[in-house]
Amino acid sequence: MDKQCALKTDLSGVKTPAFVVFEEALEHNLAILQTVMERTGARILLAMKSFSMFHSFPLLSRTLKGTCASGPHEAMLGREYFPGEVHAFAAGFSEEDIRETATVCDHLVFNSVSQWRRFGALASALNPKLEFGLRCNPEHRETEVEIYDPCGAGSRLGIVEEEFDPAALGGISGLHFHTLCQKGSDALERTLAAFEEKFGRFLPQMRWVNFGGGHHITRKDYDVERLVRLINDFRKRYPHLTVYLEPGEAVALNAGVLVASVLDVTRNHRVANAILDTSATCHMPDVLEMPYRPEVIGAGEAEEKAHTYQLGGLSCLAGDVIGRYSFDQPLEYGDRLVFLDMAIYSMVKTNTFNGVKLPTIYYARKDGAVELVKRFGYGDFKGRLS
Repeated sequence: MDKQCALKTDLSGVKTPAFVVFEEALEHNLAILQTVMERTGARILLAMKSFSMFHSFPLLSRTLKGTCASGPHEAMLGREYFPGEVHAFAAGFSEEDIRETATVCDHLVFNSVSQWRRFGALASALNPKLEFGLRCNPEHRETEVEIYDPCGAGSRLGIVEEEFDPAALGGISGLHFHTLCQKGSDALERTLAAFEEKFGRFLPQMRWVNFGGGHHITRKDYDVERLVRLINDFRKRYPHLTVYLEPGEAVALNAGVLVASVLDVTRNHRVANAILDTSATCHMPDVLEMPYRPEVIGAGEAEEKAHTYQLGGLSCLAGDVIGRYSFDQPLEYGDRLVFLDMAIYSMVKTNTFNGVKLPTIYYARKDGAVELVKRFGYGDFKGRLS
């Protein structure tokens, strides 16, 4: 969707590097999520760890039921800018975190029984309407990349069945699990079976269950019909439970691009390097962490087209390399490249290593207008230091 939007939007006026998020693409995703909620009664939240562009929250909040946060500041942002529920989970909370988070949340999920026992009373005193949950680890693996697998061996995320203490359930109104990363509904079906096998006996005394994130619901090949069936069948088994899903990527999948410019072209023997005004390590770290190779409009695989380049960033990190791409024409200073699917897990992970400038943020409306949302400067770099 972002490729289609980028090709018909005039991006010549954006100052690179720049993130551009497309209103039309967001609405496309929201329509799919709305259908799922209407057909199942489930409540879908925005996982802010993937997409936190609060400029778009007025649009997103027309459909989604709220936000879920992974820390105090995300929870505060959700409460300030996104009408609806605010849920929060973290692998660990300090007392300061609890005092900041409990007052702005509707659901607070703990990662361990010990955290619940340590902070439950304090959080309840701070917010008597707050509901509490525990994150369960069904020890069912669906994610191949270990750094993103919450159910890998020795994972610190969630309570395994062996450590789950039924005596601690007083005051707990919901259970949460999260095993997926960019997965289809077939993976959820297997996960749900594992979750019910290990923790299903506790569900009759709960009010809600959270299926977590990682559901790629708006991806073209995602089996929405299976998802609807899974949720409806689950609700038939537990009609008293409210079901939550908290995808982040599905909300802004293929909804934004990163526009970059060529600063220089150098050669190292047989390798042609195109140096860009963006950076893998500073602007799209998942390229290095995941790792993956983002698509560039008009580019092919290495050697597929006439001219192949190693695209690299402007930082001093030797490994600041995005990948090898080929083009029909030679790249020159000032040429612009458009990287696809950059709204998710890129904007939220940017950093100023080396003093590299943060990308400008734009919002492209359906009428073709490209709105400047935020331009960053020296103060943003200096403000993180002392």
